Amino acid sequence: METMMTLASSVIGGSVQTASAALLGRDGQSVVAPALGTEALFFYRMDSAEDVRRREVSAARLDKLPPLETLLTLPVGLPVPLASLDQRERRAVRALPAGAADCNRKVVTRWAVRPLQIDLAVVRASGWRQGLKRAGRFAPFCRRAMLLDRRPVRLEESLAEADFYGIGVFVPSGDGVEMVLESRTYRPQRHTAAAWAFVEELYQRVR
Repeated sequence: METMMTLASSVIGGSVQTASAALLGRDGQSVVAPALGTEALFFYRMDSAEDVRRREVSAARLDKLPPLETLLTLPVGLPVPLASLDQRERRAVRALPAGAADCNRKVVTRWAVRPLQIDLAVVRASGWRQGLKRAGRFAPFCRRAMLLDRRPVRLEESLAEADFYGIGVFVPSGDGVEMVLESRTYRPQRHTAAAWAFVEELYQRVR
């Protein structure tokens, strides 16, 4: 497992948050967590209503792909007649983890939604190529950036390549860090079970 122990520093986290204030909501929180073979500083916003709902119903963990795939086929809060589903789909909804949906003999009603939104994932790297590789792992899931240990000699060349991939760049500046390239806004082409599972894994670490 790659490590970035200095990224866990509240000073580093606070500096990144200050430098990227325009990208992050005021109600955002942050955490350093391992993911996809590296560590990243995640800025996220909790869906407080969903978090409270799950606690009140003692909801089970929801981080496996099959249940999430099933939930994505159901509307939120609207009863779906079981008679409208085929046999495989009926088995799938009846096997959903506790708290994800209500299911009786006639209808199934989905309640579960994503419990938080990831605004930005920042990886730390000694060089920009390493940063591109590490940050690139999060492309399917959220906005991405790298925090370099030092300013590249050929900064403009490095920024051009990072910009091509939509990856933001932070570099040391005095006692803090400076955002020299803004990351591209994350716009998923579709909602996938894999992206939802990624959010659920982070939720387990911060709830």
